[in-house]
Amino acid sequence: MSSGGAGEAGRGRAGADRLKVTPNAAASAANHMRSRSLGFTEVFVATHDAALKRAAALDGGAAVAPGAVRIPDISDYEVERLGDLAGTAVHAAGADYELAMVDVASDSLLGVPAAMVRALAELLSYETEGEGDVLADVAERWAAEEDMPFGTEQAARYVRQLAELAAGVDPATRAGLYVWTS
Repeated sequence: MSSGGAGEAGRGRAGADRLKVTPNAAASAANHMRSRSLGFTEVFVATHDAALKRAAALDGGAAVAPGAVRIPDISDYEVERLGDLAGTAVHAAGADYELAMVDVASDSLLGVPAAMVRALAELLSYETEGEGDVLADVAERWAAEEDMPFGTEQAARYVRQLAELAAGVDPATRAGLYVWTS
């Protein structure tokens, strides 16, 4: 995989700006190129082994799993953007919100870093003084991102569902939050 090129073509200036500020731009661009078909993205909680099995099932065309969140027409890039927005909203900007390949067995399966899991989960209970509803603000900003296929109302539903998934991650069970993108 190469950096830049056709994989970033649909991202416009936002994608180009992201590559400029990402320290490991070549690796990041390569990660995003593999997922530009924009079928759907599914986010779910699982152990590593269960996530690999789920990824294989999704590769074979499986229906949405109970408890998972399936979002049409977005990629891992948009999930990373949500992580950045959530981190900023809970005053944890600058943490590593880049999704990472978890196993060579599946290049469609990515792991959500612990910092993003925490930031998403905190959206459910984050207290602010006079700043309004943090979750709604994040959803509004996410919906306003370039090329988002849904509006603020749908974004708010997705953000709440993803925050609830993140809040349900129990490290004691060795479970994590995973993203699969077609």
